[in-house]
Amino acid sequence: MLQLQNLGKSYKTGDDALKGVNLEIPDGQIVGLIGPSGAGKSTLIRCVNRLVEPTTGKVILNDVDVTTLSAGGLRKERRKMGMIFQEYALVDRLTIMENVLSGRLGYVGFWKSFLRKYPQSDVDEAFRLLERVGLDHMVDKRADELSGGQKQRVGIARALIQDPEVLLIDEPTASLDPKTSRQIMRLIAELCKERNLSTIVNIHDVALAQMYVERIVGLQLGEIVFDGPPEGLTPDVLTQIYGEEDWEATIDEVSDDIDDDINEDGIDSAKNTDKVAKDITEAVSAP
Repeated sequence: MLQLQNLGKSYKTGDDALKGVNLEIPDGQIVGLIGPSGAGKSTLIRCVNRLVEPTTGKVILNDVDVTTLSAGGLRKERRKMGMIFQEYALVDRLTIMENVLSGRLGYVGFWKSFLRKYPQSDVDEAFRLLERVGLDHMVDKRADELSGGQKQRVGIARALIQDPEVLLIDEPTASLDPKTSRQIMRLIAELCKERNLSTIVNIHDVALAQMYVERIVGLQLGEIVFDGPPEGLTPDVLTQIYGEEDWEATIDEVSDDIDDDINEDGIDSAKNTDKVAKDITEAVSAP
């Protein structure tokens, strides 16, 4: 379980990015984090693994208070925190396989990784993950030869090869077209269900969040103003989070997109037949 207790972040300018955030995310649950630009979504995610240092409060991952750890303790704890980035954070000149294996840097150390001396068990797991994300036929291709959707699949595999206890995902679909966005969110939902991972997804697309997550947290000016199921996002709630907009049209779009997924895959992808959606680097590479 991931717990955030009275989490706050203030900057030297006096601006408060987060104000007393309290969250509990059980194993296997995907939480979609929504809100306008500047609401504190990315800051919250980065406070969990201390890429951004919280000013107040606690981050507790399975009974370990991350906020009190020394530098060495934090490096070890970050092994348990997989992160997927909006802009992929791949090394373009490296192959897909090498990028995925970089997720093991926290275990094997810099020099072994520099010399490509990964244990065979890590290599075998990388092959399994690449097969799972649909890239097993491209292991020797360089990252700069990939499409955006393929790059994000590599990022997913890299995060999962850490064998994490929590997955932190920062706008995974912001640079992708609508169809690829649905495919990536569906894949994330399936993998988190399979691995029983506590997951936070910062997502800018309200309709996409409603399709693939079980719980949505709305942030406004660093504070939680909504915490509930997707169906609780009424036009009034969305107006409270974002301001005035034609939210009835957005809600209708969710229904249309779910119908599209049913027609495209022959199943209800938002539920994935066994309720996937409902049950739904610095942080990676510290030696």
